[in-house]
Amino acid sequence: MPENLELVLTFAILTATILLFIFSRLRADLVAVLSLLALFLTGILTSGQALAGFADSTTIMVAALFIVGEGLSRTGITAQVGQVLMQRAGNSEQRLLVVLMIATALLSIFISNTGTVAMLLPAAVAAAWRIGSLPSRFLIPLAFSASVGGLLTLMSSPSNILVADMLASSGAGELGFFEFSLIGIPVTVVAVVYIALVGRKLLPRRKVGVRPVDLEGEMEAMAESYSLADKLFWARVRNASPLVGMSLAEAALGRDYSVTVLSIDHPQGSDSDESRSARRRRLVRQQFDRLSSDDQGTPGPDTRIQVQDHLLVKGAAAKVESLALRFNLGLQPVDPDRENLSELLLSQEIGVAEVILPPRSEYVGRTLAASQLAEKFDIQVITLRRGDNTLPRNETRLRFGDALLVRGKWSAIQRLRQEEHNFMVVGEPDAMSKQVTQLTWRSYAALAILLGMVALMALGILPTVMAVLLAAVLMIVTGCLSVEMGYRAINWQTVVLIAAMLPMSTALEVTGGAALMADGLVNTLGTMQPQVLMAGVFLLTASLGQVMSNTATTVLVAPIILQAALTLGVRPEPLMIMVVVGASASFLTPIASPTNTLVFEPGGYTWGDYLKIGWPLLLLVLAVCLIVVPLVWPL
Repeated sequence: MPENLELVLTFAILTATILLFIFSRLRADLVAVLSLLALFLTGILTSGQALAGFADSTTIMVAALFIVGEGLSRTGITAQVGQVLMQRAGNSEQRLLVVLMIATALLSIFISNTGTVAMLLPAAVAAAWRIGSLPSRFLIPLAFSASVGGLLTLMSSPSNILVADMLASSGAGELGFFEFSLIGIPVTVVAVVYIALVGRKLLPRRKVGVRPVDLEGEMEAMAESYSLADKLFWARVRNASPLVGMSLAEAALGRDYSVTVLSIDHPQGSDSDESRSARRRRLVRQQFDRLSSDDQGTPGPDTRIQVQDHLLVKGAAAKVESLALRFNLGLQPVDPDRENLSELLLSQEIGVAEVILPPRSEYVGRTLAASQLAEKFDIQVITLRRGDNTLPRNETRLRFGDALLVRGKWSAIQRLRQEEHNFMVVGEPDAMSKQVTQLTWRSYAALAILLGMVALMALGILPTVMAVLLAAVLMIVTGCLSVEMGYRAINWQTVVLIAAMLPMSTALEVTGGAALMADGLVNTLGTMQPQVLMAGVFLLTASLGQVMSNTATTVLVAPIILQAALTLGVRPEPLMIMVVVGASASFLTPIASPTNTLVFEPGGYTWGDYLKIGWPLLLLVLAVCLIVVPLVWPL
């Protein structure tokens, strides 16, 4: 095929792809695959080149980052971050927007732009819903602030490292670690101010997805439905109680008193004769046992009762009072106004769910004891309800439509959900599990994995993609999430979109389209004023960056600009800085960077949303560069 024809076809396919994206008649990932097929069928790319995006490090890194982000979410880290954002922002949409953008830009110093967005995306969505707003009001700013945050240090972006290496290799000089911040800080400040004052008015109010679960509201609703409010008590085991040393099976509190022990809080006090060092060792051991236990709050039949234990029990008031008299227990009702039910009944390991029996369930017609439901699924049946009435659990035969309030590990609740012919799990226990802010040893393990990933990338010990892939595997190996959860966490539409669009940059390179654009612009503007040349370099890089990855754009444009600067006899540093900033100005399309693509579906955005919000910011960044760059790096 003639070279010029290949070039024309490439630009035709690119134009058609962009138009299909803009009009949103087809799914974005389907459009990307059609673009890939068109490049192959016209002979512009070989099959290997067309499919190379699926093996590209960016594609693999994005998929792995979904798993890392899910690990942080499952272990409560994301919920904690969201809680901090809420505390700083209150109920103000504008304040939350500013806090989120600043936090994103600062995190981008230490974590890759894509990693930062993957980590903060669930927290941003949750925080938006909690203040009564919508995720679409925050996710484009999240992506944009990650892009400009990549200009703050040498290691914040691969483009920065590429340009610094090229300058050093050419003998033009070296850029310091924080030298990028001289342009990065002004650009970040302008981006935050623009979005907070003007850009947020252009953001759509588009409701997409399901509102995150209001954990406390869900628990209060369950408590009201199952009459838990007046049936929860704290029972303290006194020194002379006959229960001391007995197992729960031996105590038979459920059989004899219809009382369920939901959790046991072991004492933190000590004997007065205990030495200070012994007390310190005991407290450390208790804290470690509590932190490392997978069964926090789920006592089993073999659990032994100790002196001064605090038992959280559920039962009718008269039954519980009778039990307290018989076993010499101190009794205090749980006050829902002072103690959050979610903190009492839920943890990172333990959840609560409502289960309905369908008509063909094998458990219909059997009692709970005969069915051994609790033993089979390792759960506690807290309450049995039929219609508006709660029923005795021991002797009642189950019927179609009976509702069971159960408590057990989240994995056990998931097993109940998988047995669709026997149970209908009501609500969203999976979503509830991500809202629990209580931390366990796995939370700290997930945080350590994240910090280790950052360290490996920052020190260059491993390539970025391998560091992220290692972190994803460790999230699963350490039990922060299961393999099944990891696969479900990956947004395959985003992964396919990125993988299928990467070959477009290859097509522009092999047909000479990108080089043609670069050479033409430099040759045209090379004889004009320095500011005009700088603006041209910025606009060229930014234009290519809207349809190519930042790194690919830098690799393609930077050598051309460096050679042009040396030919024209001007200092290359300011022009190369314009390349870096232009590559980071990924504001006009959802495929301009992986960060934009990550927020595309969760925000329910269209291509027009990015263009409407992004072009004023692009011009503002250009204006800042034309003022700051010549002052810091004179031509």
